Amino acid sequence: MLISDPMSENLKKKATRDGYGDGLLVAGEKDNKVVVLDADLSGSTKTNGFKNKYPDRFINFGVAEQNMMGQAAGMALSGLKPVASSFAMFASGRAWEIVRNSIAYPKANVKICATHAGITLGEDGASHQVIEDIALMRVIPGMIVLVPADYWQAYYAIIAALEIDGPVYIRLGRPAVPMIYSQEDKFEIGKASVVQEGGDITFFACGVMVYEAWKAARILQVDTGKKINVIDVKSIKPLDETVILKYAEKSKHIFTFEEHNVLAGMGSAITELVSSKLLKKIIRIGIDDEFGQSGTISALMDHYELTAEKLTKKIKQYI
Repeated sequence: MLISDPMSENLKKKATRDGYGDGLLVAGEKDNKVVVLDADLSGSTKTNGFKNKYPDRFINFGVAEQNMMGQAAGMALSGLKPVASSFAMFASGRAWEIVRNSIAYPKANVKICATHAGITLGEDGASHQVIEDIALMRVIPGMIVLVPADYWQAYYAIIAALEIDGPVYIRLGRPAVPMIYSQEDKFEIGKASVVQEGGDITFFACGVMVYEAWKAARILQVDTGKKINVIDVKSIKPLDETVILKYAEKSKHIFTFEEHNVLAGMGSAITELVSSKLLKKIIRIGIDDEFGQSGTISALMDHYELTAEKLTKKIKQYI
């Protein structure tokens, strides 16, 4: 059950990477074929809990992400269920060719769980703030791409990923974010979640932007009287075509929100789907084809106009 009031000042916060780490322990207990690989970042990626509990099923590859992905492919083809973690910049960027040719091409059963994605990485700056990873991963044939919005969705995302066969990329963040889902809300691959029902305006969002979009919808409801559909597109590939087309068809205004380049990300995926079926205009909101920069998370979200308050001002121009 979703929380009832995104405007509350007392929302509990936890990072999606924490949910991943805790879910990984559950998956490891259920299946001794689950092995975890990390690139010397287990404290940050939250795989250290698994390392401590199952040291014989954990391997630290050091700062060698390409090697890690190649070894993960070999383990998968040998019957194990490897989960490979690093910062998203390195998992999707530095190791992309190995992911493509050694994991995706042979359909190896590898789960890539990439943390510290997007500008909410913060002070490390543009070199580490990957805003291209959804694009890089979704264009690989057969690669499933998931972007959980909060702790519980990340917790269940890794469990769901390990229950299917084949390559999966899970995008996770660094900061503690509002817990908008409850422990009862499972994660289904290929399914979107209707966060709020509304009228003829629809917001599609993923990751940290789900909360911001929902909060913006509530602000706009107070300011304009318009109630807005808010959809969590947690499965970028495959998309939930039924839900997306249902809400797009009945909407006069459609917006997408992502902490990613507006080029080739979630908004582009939705636009590709909707334009193939409907004559609808879609406004994509995210990082406007520019690099990130060093700063606090709150300052960066404000600068790139991704906070609920800044989103509200943008949206009013259209509605």
